[in-house]
Amino acid sequence: MNAVPVRGSGRSAEGALGRTGAPPASDSGRSGGGGALGRVVRAGVGRRRTQTAVMVLTTLLSVASAVLALGLLVASGAPFDRAFARQQGAHLTVRFDGAAVTPERLAATARASGVAAASGPFAVTSLRLSADRAAPPGFAPPPLTVVGRASPAGPVDAVTLTEGRWATAPGEIVLERGSEPPSSGPGARLTSGGVTLTVVGIAESVGESADAWVVPQQLTALAGGRPAALQMLYRLTDAGTADEVTAGQKAVTAAAPAGSVTGTRSYLDVRETARESTAAFVPFVTAFALLGLAMSVLVIGIVVSGAVGAATRRIGILKSLGFTPFQVGRAYVAQALIPGTVGAVLGVALGNALAVPLMAEVAEVYGTTEVLVPVWVDLVVPAAALALVAATALAPALRAARLPTATVLRVGPADGVGRGHRIRGLLGRLPLPRPVTLGLAAPFARPARAASTAAAVTFGALAVTFAVGLGSTLVAVKADGDPDRGGDVTVRTVALPRGNPDTPGGGVPLPGKPADPAAVAAVIAGLPGTDSVYRTARAQLDVAGLKGGAPLVAYEGDTAGSRHTMVSGRWFGATGEAVAATRFLRATGVRVGDAVTLSERGRTVRVRIVGEVFDLGDDGMTLRTGAASVAALRARHQPADFAVTVTAGTDAARYAERLDAAVRPLGAEAAVTGESKSSVIRAMQALIVMLTLILVVVACLGVLNTVVLDSRDRVRDLGVFKALGMTPRQTVAQVLTSVGAIGLVSGLVGVPLGVALHGAVMPAMGRAVGTTIPPADIDVYGTPLLVLLATAGVVIATAGALLPAGWAARTATARALRAE
Repeated sequence: MNAVPVRGSGRSAEGALGRTGAPPASDSGRSGGGGALGRVVRAGVGRRRTQTAVMVLTTLLSVASAVLALGLLVASGAPFDRAFARQQGAHLTVRFDGAAVTPERLAATARASGVAAASGPFAVTSLRLSADRAAPPGFAPPPLTVVGRASPAGPVDAVTLTEGRWATAPGEIVLERGSEPPSSGPGARLTSGGVTLTVVGIAESVGESADAWVVPQQLTALAGGRPAALQMLYRLTDAGTADEVTAGQKAVTAAAPAGSVTGTRSYLDVRETARESTAAFVPFVTAFALLGLAMSVLVIGIVVSGAVGAATRRIGILKSLGFTPFQVGRAYVAQALIPGTVGAVLGVALGNALAVPLMAEVAEVYGTTEVLVPVWVDLVVPAAALALVAATALAPALRAARLPTATVLRVGPADGVGRGHRIRGLLGRLPLPRPVTLGLAAPFARPARAASTAAAVTFGALAVTFAVGLGSTLVAVKADGDPDRGGDVTVRTVALPRGNPDTPGGGVPLPGKPADPAAVAAVIAGLPGTDSVYRTARAQLDVAGLKGGAPLVAYEGDTAGSRHTMVSGRWFGATGEAVAATRFLRATGVRVGDAVTLSERGRTVRVRIVGEVFDLGDDGMTLRTGAASVAALRARHQPADFAVTVTAGTDAARYAERLDAAVRPLGAEAAVTGESKSSVIRAMQALIVMLTLILVVVACLGVLNTVVLDSRDRVRDLGVFKALGMTPRQTVAQVLTSVGAIGLVSGLVGVPLGVALHGAVMPAMGRAVGTTIPPADIDVYGTPLLVLLATAGVVIATAGALLPAGWAARTATARALRAE
């Protein structure tokens, strides 16, 4: 039988009530101060310290997990729209020819029909800013839109600084987060032509009005003496649909000189891109959030109702002293609310503290400014938790208080123990140690309590199973979703310098042009340890029916070593065949088996799609085929890469070192193929660990509370067993066996539920981002893993019972026998 020390259990009823005696009529309405009811409340809270501590911790972690879960849910619901509204983002960004219109004339367009507010005009130019003066030859950094703006504030597109400060003088620049070159945080130096700029800040424009900002006078110098283009930012009165934005665009164009508009951009296009990049987060966050909220409600209910249910006999004593049922209910609600309030307040603080790093990851993924837990969440969650505590405490207290006093007084801690005698006798016939059979029989004495404990452990096992499956699938998706990560060793035909170019002899000089692919191929083929090799080159081609074209990867050589995962169909194998990613097929309306026309400067070829490949790169729009299939296009390809597979038994790292030494003189470099990185997956993994740990700890607290209550109910039985020779080790074994049996059953129930939840969430995540996750990446639960996960319930249950089991083992025999 489970047991823990019971301090002061032999006190008289008067002592338990603070020696108040029967409450005088004048005290009957008071629940605090010096009234009898107030003393009952204080005595109940102070006397059962372990139970009070458990209630504080349970409410704390439940509220913290609910705050975090609900905050993530809110953050995942239209993050772009909320950030856009907070920054007063531009519904319409229009660029004008600076030579065809004056700033004064552009300012007048703010009064065009349908325009609610405007910012500008701002001088704007396009620059290629380099952070590395030793960049590979033949490469230029991507063009960035640089705007001359004196302040981040404004009626439209109020830019938010995330690091550093705003540019205040020539020679300073602020970069838009996500557009900055590598290693170009505050303090870095960027060059464009003969101009050097120091990065002083990183900012966020939700509407993506610019990639960088400088002071207006700096923009004139950057434009090289040419008239700079001008940018205007507009908020429209009606901008909910594409037609409304188009109407606003026409009104602005009509208000400006004819031919002065050189480009426009709608915020709807930016929003659609943002939604596509964050859609995978929503199903995952929703599942964990709802799981956390359900677990919080369940465990709070278990702890509070268990605490009140264990005080049935004490309720009878209060009734015999003249307390009415309503007063008894108030007393036990107050006893529950005091630790509940402390836990709720601390839980809000903990939830917000945990949200800081997680919300930073979420903000990076969502491409918005900092995401904070809304104030209403900090108010609603603790209020709902305390309402749950009050309702859960009031119902059993009133039910017990309405029973006849004599009946309630007869219901002592031993009530219900007899229910398990028959089961105990049957289990006693098994060839098992006596403490084990006693532990196995314990749940049958209190089936309702055992069922509530099993529910909490089931949720914990479900959460662990879901988290393990989700984490395994994300790892598989990260690897399988990158077909460019092929072979054991990757060779690039453009080598980066080694060492520090600022020190004499510290940097290796770069060749004047990329290495000759034929020469590199010859070196690879002649190096011992080479098994197979293929070459890839990237290009951007026009695709019939697709605006803007699509990236193409052309393969040459033995592609058997390529790491591709097919969703349907097969990998290309003959000239004229190609494979495409899911989003490419959806965007073009093409199916596996159909042909696609590719063109480049008037030259065209047709390739037949023979397979749908799992590919998350380039927004899922990449087409892959053999080099011979598109040779007739004579397209301009980027410098080639080689993917090398080494022979069995060859150390890839040593092979890469030897190959690198051989190709360096040619201007190429070789390295072991590295893993792909994803900020979305990194953020998801952080959330998985954090939320799973919280849910497991909450489940353990539910178990701990149940074991404490069971132990106090059967404290006399413990004394009897100890008097008959039960050792402390046997006592621990008995307690852990009782909860271990519940944990085993809960694990057998929770694991299939977790597998089912994973099977429902992962395809939804794939559909949300416009792709299909291969079944092989979803079916990650092998038999050994399922067997291991089935023990999760046992681990959670025994972890929650360890502390009270130790208390029970240390209980003195005489004290336990005096407890009744």
